[in-house]
Amino acid sequence: MAKKQFKAESKRLLDLMINSIYTHKEIFLRELISNASDAEDKLAYKALTDDQVPVDRKDLKITIVPDKEMRTLTVSDNGVGMTREELENNLGTIAKSGSFQFKQDLAKEEKGEDIDVIGQFGVGFYSAFMVADHVTVTSRAYGSDEAWQWASDGADGYTLTPCGKESAGTDIVLHIKQNTEDDHYDEYLEQYRLAELVKKYSDYIRYPIKLEMEKSRMKEETKDSDKPEYETYTENETLNSMVPLWQRAKKDITPEEYNNFYKEKFFDFEDPIATIHVSVEGAVTYKALLYIPARAPYDFYTKDFKKGLQLYSSGVMIMENCEELLPDCFRFVRGVVDSQDLSLNISREMLQHDRQLKFIAGNLEKKIKAELAKLMEQDREKYEKFYAAFGMQIKYGVLNDYGAKKELLQDLLLYWSHKQNKLVSFKEYVDAMPEEQKYIYFASGENRQRLAQLPQLEKLGEKGFDVLLMTDEVDSFVPQTLGKYAEKDFRSVTQEDLGLSTEEEKKEAAEQAEKSKATLEFVKTTLGDDVKEVRLSENLGTHPVCMVPEEGMTFEMEKYFKRLNPEMGMKAGRILELNPNHRLFGLLQVAVAQDEEKAKKIAKILYAQALLMADLPLENPGEYTDLVCELVQ
Repeated sequence: MAKKQFKAESKRLLDLMINSIYTHKEIFLRELISNASDAEDKLAYKALTDDQVPVDRKDLKITIVPDKEMRTLTVSDNGVGMTREELENNLGTIAKSGSFQFKQDLAKEEKGEDIDVIGQFGVGFYSAFMVADHVTVTSRAYGSDEAWQWASDGADGYTLTPCGKESAGTDIVLHIKQNTEDDHYDEYLEQYRLAELVKKYSDYIRYPIKLEMEKSRMKEETKDSDKPEYETYTENETLNSMVPLWQRAKKDITPEEYNNFYKEKFFDFEDPIATIHVSVEGAVTYKALLYIPARAPYDFYTKDFKKGLQLYSSGVMIMENCEELLPDCFRFVRGVVDSQDLSLNISREMLQHDRQLKFIAGNLEKKIKAELAKLMEQDREKYEKFYAAFGMQIKYGVLNDYGAKKELLQDLLLYWSHKQNKLVSFKEYVDAMPEEQKYIYFASGENRQRLAQLPQLEKLGEKGFDVLLMTDEVDSFVPQTLGKYAEKDFRSVTQEDLGLSTEEEKKEAAEQAEKSKATLEFVKTTLGDDVKEVRLSENLGTHPVCMVPEEGMTFEMEKYFKRLNPEMGMKAGRILELNPNHRLFGLLQVAVAQDEEKAKKIAKILYAQALLMADLPLENPGEYTDLVCELVQ
């Protein structure tokens, strides 16, 4: 059975092309310039492959001419032009792409590597009708004496008539719509708005994009006057940069050029910490130019910050912020990616998610990690500057998705070493560990000064063991997520067993605890539900008491969840530890046996002191003050 062909209602299809494909009306200029660039490419290819075509690539250009009075915008090129047949096929047939056909023809001849055209879908031209109610296309094919004009209102078909044109190329004239309440079409006749759009979307088109810019200057004869006069003049200005920095060889680019590009492109006043220039050819070909900023933007840790890299295809910007190219842990990275191999949707405003995109993103992730690791090793000062700005993001990256990227990020973390008095990595900490040390010790709290006063640090210091001081609220979660590093378990200094006691010492401690059972029970009864447990500790050095959390949640976690949601009611269990070797414990034992009221006061004072040392709030500071005064009398 013979297949029947699908039919389409042309007017309806065109309406969809005009009103449904593109998200932003401003895209029309990008599309028309891309078509003009393709026309220049085709002529340049002719000149390259045919000695009878005396065209110098340097003479090829694209011109934009706004006319406010006539309310027209003209986009012209001096490229290959179109014959009558090509005008009818390319513009009269929706989704017919002359550039795509050209690419296919070259591929058949195995010459496709010589040229790269932009157009693929054959719909970009129709974006003109988003801003214009009438469009004319006047074109003369190279080598032809004939010129033809295609004209349409975008709804009731088109006309095709012979006309005159002095030289080869194409002129597209848009009759700009009148303003409405919702749309201000006048902006597409403003020279500075047009220049802005060219810079945004078409800055790296390979041919100069020219526009007569109206400017002001001081009259020469009045420059020395007290009242200088000014005059208006026009200047034919090239709007685009043409050759993007990332397309040049690394060896030909100076550090100043890299830095200037970054500051101009991303509106930063400070040089970046590091630059990553990537060029990959293979199954997926792409180039990337990435920057690690020196400081965080003011909105970096807010929902308003937009992560992502600028995405280009053949020098044409497709997306301002392509989020999929960056993992969240490296959201601070700025830069551009240019690839011809990504699958774009028909409007070229969005990506069709595919393996190429994932491949590029995976490679960039590795490159960023390697660059940061190199920076840490070779320029520690710079790395610590970076870490001060973005270290928090690295930590959150460890926690996200249940630690999915912890292996990638763990060697980028830095924490303050109590013993070495400087920031160290986990590797540096482990390398400096005494042979007999079993664990990576850490303490979490609001500042280093408070943490340095923890009783447990005294005992660990006597052993020559270092402690990492963690002062960000997210830090309490990091060791739990990592679990271990270099086969060494993490251990909080507030945990029950620091692994410092010998079996004999543990036995002695158990015997002492049994002897002190009555005192411990008395304190627990006195404090009631304020504490989960009261016990002795051998880790307090010269300090009488401390408060430690029950296993599972630290005090810092408690504070974090309370700030997150005060109504949540999540609370770490409090365990009061007493130093059996301290004089105050001896006084407590005597009071328990001889004066219960005094013993209760001592127990409450010890509890309050433990809370203060743990940076936890006192429910009744006045009561604590009165108790201390009573005992001092």
